[in-house]
Amino acid sequence: MQVTTTSPTTAATGSGAGGANRAALDKVAHQFEAVFLRQMIGAMRSASLAEGITDSSATQQFQDMADARTADAMASKGAMGIAELLIKQFGARVAPTAADAPAPDGAAGTPGA
Repeated sequence: MQVTTTSPTTAATGSGAGGANRAALDKVAHQFEAVFLRQMIGAMRSASLAEGITDSSATQQFQDMADARTADAMASKGAMGIAELLIKQFGARVAPTAADAPAPDGAAGTPGA
């Protein structure tokens, strides 16, 4: 499943290759958070001590689908903050756009200075 969100990170970026890289980083970070949450919820569900009376392969399949939707919803809201931490960590490695890059000394001042 694909998680699509709009966060302050993507809203603050400009257009161009750097903006596309930041948007891709944002998307992948939220997808990673969703996968992590799916694994965590699945591990919690498998930790039950005994089988219930209604347990069957069909029930298991529907629980897995419900867990995946829950994980996707949690990731899109940033419930755990994993995506934001990844964006902070890897955001510096993404090439900045021309608008985001700092101007060289003297370039932004008066001409001929």
